[in-house]
Amino acid sequence: MTVDPLLPLLELPGVADAAEQAGEALAAVHRHPVNLRGWDKTSRESSWRGGRSSAAMEGATTELNREHDFDDPVMSGAIRVAQALDPDTIDREVAVFRRAPMQSLARMHSLAAADLVDEELLGRPRDEPHIAARLDLLGQLITGATAVPAAVLAAVVHGELLALAPFEQGNGVVARGASRLVSATKGLDPHLLGVPEVTWLRRLGEYREASARFATGDPQALADWIILCCQAMQAGAAEAASIADAAR
Repeated sequence: MTVDPLLPLLELPGVADAAEQAGEALAAVHRHPVNLRGWDKTSRESSWRGGRSSAAMEGATTELNREHDFDDPVMSGAIRVAQALDPDTIDREVAVFRRAPMQSLARMHSLAAADLVDEELLGRPRDEPHIAARLDLLGQLITGATAVPAAVLAAVVHGELLALAPFEQGNGVVARGASRLVSATKGLDPHLLGVPEVTWLRRLGEYREASARFATGDPQALADWIILCCQAMQAGAAEAASIADAAR
């Protein structure tokens, strides 16, 4: 009998409840009347807000130049990742992520870091044995080695990529993009309406501290990180509802 490696996380105080609340909030916003018929427009706005917030978390400037483009390479990369997850392309990205998650991560890194690293480093994790081993484990979890709620898996993938920092640059943007892809692939947020990045940006100090503690593997630290991620998903559903209300 195969043991689910993430199942013990559900026994940590507050984790199961936080995951359930995140799932309920996101399910409810998918039932919003606007999202029943026009989710493509609200999803595109969610991706845009998420990309800008993700880049701002890395210290990027959000200002546009005269050509209505971003001068900041981190912001440009985050927006490219966001565009890859918008309604026009999300089905393709989900299909790749479901069967070959490392290929998907490499593509996201190529988008996020195109203006940050040399071309030969794009999509290539650092050549260290522990990185390859942990990425392989993440790939197994994403492709079916665990049955924990999607919110928990998204938080674990997110936290592991931050802790591992497998690429030379752009790890934060990739980690948050991967969290979104888990949410879409596992049915938690199939249209990617939620905007958890807004909450992570508002609580940036807590986010950084919790992610650093997650890397220690301490059970309470794991619980705190997962709960923080679930709270951001729940708040991100409220952000999505505001987007839908504005689109009426």
